[in-house]
Amino acid sequence: MSHADDTASVKIDIDLFLAAQDRKDQLRFITCGSVDDGKSTLLGRLLYDSKTVFEDQLSATVVESHKYGTQGDTVDLALLVDGLQAEREQGITIDVAYRYFETDKRKFIAADTPGHEQYTRNMATGASNADLAVILVDARKGILTQTRRHSYIVSMLGMRQAVLAVNKLDLMGYNQQVFDQIVAEYSAFAAELGIEDVRCVPLSALHGDNVFASSASMPWYTGPTLMEILETIETHRDNGAGRFRLPVQWVNRPNSEFRGFSGLIASGTVACGMSIIAATSGRSATVSRIVGPSGDLDRAQAGQSVTLVLDNEIDISRGDIIVERGDPPEVADQFAAHLIWMDNEAMLPERPYVIRLASTTATAQITDLVHRIDVNTLDFLAAKTLELNDVGYCKIALDRAIAFDVHADNPGTGAFVLIDTFTNATVGAGVIDFALRRASNIAWHDMKIDKAARARINGQKPCVLWFTGLSGAGKSTVADQVEQKLLGMGKRTYLLDGDNVRHGLNKDLGFTDQDRVENIRRVAEVAKLMVDAGLVTLVSFISPFRSERQMARALMEDGEFIEIFVDTPLEICEARDPKGLYKKARAGELKNFTGIDSNYEAPLDAEIVLKSDEHDVDVLVDQVIEHLLARQ
Repeated sequence: MSHADDTASVKIDIDLFLAAQDRKDQLRFITCGSVDDGKSTLLGRLLYDSKTVFEDQLSATVVESHKYGTQGDTVDLALLVDGLQAEREQGITIDVAYRYFETDKRKFIAADTPGHEQYTRNMATGASNADLAVILVDARKGILTQTRRHSYIVSMLGMRQAVLAVNKLDLMGYNQQVFDQIVAEYSAFAAELGIEDVRCVPLSALHGDNVFASSASMPWYTGPTLMEILETIETHRDNGAGRFRLPVQWVNRPNSEFRGFSGLIASGTVACGMSIIAATSGRSATVSRIVGPSGDLDRAQAGQSVTLVLDNEIDISRGDIIVERGDPPEVADQFAAHLIWMDNEAMLPERPYVIRLASTTATAQITDLVHRIDVNTLDFLAAKTLELNDVGYCKIALDRAIAFDVHADNPGTGAFVLIDTFTNATVGAGVIDFALRRASNIAWHDMKIDKAARARINGQKPCVLWFTGLSGAGKSTVADQVEQKLLGMGKRTYLLDGDNVRHGLNKDLGFTDQDRVENIRRVAEVAKLMVDAGLVTLVSFISPFRSERQMARALMEDGEFIEIFVDTPLEICEARDPKGLYKKARAGELKNFTGIDSNYEAPLDAEIVLKSDEHDVDVLVDQVIEHLLARQ
């Protein structure tokens, strides 16, 4: 054979290989379960037995095994996955580790997720993009709370298939009865969750029993190995199926001749000539071009990033969703949702959070926590808040209507995260159950007399003077004298004092964090009405949380909210103690007292800062009046 023939043969072989690779489908799965169930070891075994580990990686792992390993002189395969220094030192998984491997039949992207309760948020992140969950159980320990919690999250995210891998059976003498008991218990729990298809396999990830090859130590098990399950299981996922959804991430306008809408297709298929609508406005157009990374396309499907060019100009901006005409999503400002709480600080109903759904961002409040779910029994429990890793069912209200789908119909546009407005930390993740229509018959009535008219007749510019500070700082004393001086100047005012309001409007509220949030929410709404009435409104409340003060500010128009921080040191307030409250708090007779056993978050950028320990009341009042005069 000539050299040319050899070259042609090699080219044909390469072409056949590439064609075979293109024909392989891909499975994304997670390994999850409780801590020390062997998730990282199993994934390390899959990498090793699939011959995906390079020689230098294996050599490095051998060295690391002597330093960090838990298997004596044996190579610790978990170190192939646990890459963080802290993970190796502690022998646990902290972050989600993504690993790629393949066999002759399929390509795999595996996410090794942490089992520690502290890192449940990372597990939920890994599960959000997976097709299948491999749930590990330590044969010695059986089904644990974290096993159930991870299974609940998997079901909440819409997975209806799972693999139950009963690991470490070598430590139980490969006992069939142990395996059967765990399978029976888990199958009953999975059925309650709606996980319809559970494949169960006994194994020892450490020794490779039933991972790639059947185990001679378990002749009683005649089912498929774990890899045979992973290679053959059908996940019922088709990128081309489903309703077409393109959340707009960017309006692409490089010059006056081009205007397109860019984003990642969340589901379905789009083709040139398709009639579409902008979900929020309902305006329609036709797709004239589909621009991909390498040029124009005739059609595109879920998972592809594209820019759509339309045949006519319609109003579409970032956060909107482009959908096929005749198949609109929900558009509402309220919905019911399943929520998992991910923050060390408890969830507080009515506190404003930022919600992010696909490419949409809005302000959200949890208006009603319907119940908390016991992940062990699946019972519905009455609750006022959610703590770290709690799962609940709630109602959420937004500051505006947005487009979304029910998660069961479309996960890509039916899942969301909640973000703290100050720390920008992700505090919760959830999936939408259904849109709420409670307020669909309520609309603003157009009144002939508005705020501007009331301000003119009062001869003043209405605003809110929001006094905040510790108990005993002097808020009410200063606010009272400021109001007296304003009244003497002919201004029309009203003072909302924290103690006075608790005798009426807020008499049903206590002093827990959630009641404090509701306390400020109600007062902020009242203050907004008084500003609308054209009054200079003084509010004197401890208002300990920045989030609620920011919520009150957001209710007003620009320039209407003036935050006044009465900045008095705790020791001075405690020495004054006009009501004897600090003394009671120190003695343990008064719980949730700000500054003692409840936190006060000082303003970061108040318009006015008053030092009541340095100046007498008259000076402080003059400072407020001078500021108001300067602002006209």
